[in-house]
Amino acid sequence: MSEKTPPTPLLDELEKGPWPSFVKELKKEAHRPMVQDLLGLLERSYEERVGHWKHGGLVGVMGYGGGVIGRYSDLPTEFPACSEFHTVRVNQPAGLFYTSDALRELCDIWDRTGSGLTNMHGSTGDLVLLGTTTDKLEPIFAELTAKGWDLGGSGSDMRTPSCCVGMARCEWSCYDTMNACYDITQEFQDELHRPMFPYKYKMKFAGCPNDCVASIARSDCSVIGTWKDDIQVDAKAVTEYAKNGVDVQGEICDRCPTALHEVGRQD
Repeated sequence: MSEKTPPTPLLDELEKGPWPSFVKELKKEAHRPMVQDLLGLLERSYEERVGHWKHGGLVGVMGYGGGVIGRYSDLPTEFPACSEFHTVRVNQPAGLFYTSDALRELCDIWDRTGSGLTNMHGSTGDLVLLGTTTDKLEPIFAELTAKGWDLGGSGSDMRTPSCCVGMARCEWSCYDTMNACYDITQEFQDELHRPMFPYKYKMKFAGCPNDCVASIARSDCSVIGTWKDDIQVDAKAVTEYAKNGVDVQGEICDRCPTALHEVGRQD
């Protein structure tokens, strides 16, 4: 590890432009030895166009087979502070609702035991804690569970179920996605923590066909709410839209896949 952040000319290119940059976020934490070496290792990967993470065996916590993803560098002598850089997945609350106190609690634990880097959230849904060492895994697990948190899924198990905000904040939700997600999570605790499948299995709950949780793209079992009653139309509101210049026929009726709708005249 160097005394200061190593030069990263290739990574610096990813700080340019108006878009969010993970490199900027990494550099904010570059006072930590682990993150300094992480920047150096990543710059080396960009230079050589090859990844320097390897599979070095399985790591985890007592009693669980999932929730921790082991990650080791193949350049441990050059970048010793990130020779181990394990990922911890934390089971997120349904709908991703957190209090500020809960987030501070998680960050305090991670500041003491890991790199301080997080991913909010992974594609599966977990709150992801990026970068810690093997000797810190059990202390992290003990602190998390003491505060009421639990690990998510990884490997060939039932991955952490996730859902959209559903009826909590969305008028389009056709069922209570948060309740369904919570029930399934509780029902499949054993399958979630102890891999027993030939391959991973993901479930996501979307309140309506807008599928804001990307269940079709990111899960094996999509539970999508659909409307099962007569279509409800506020005729007065439609008339008002038309008066204000909205092309109701072209923008709405003609785009209906069933072609069953047309604008009626109201004289």
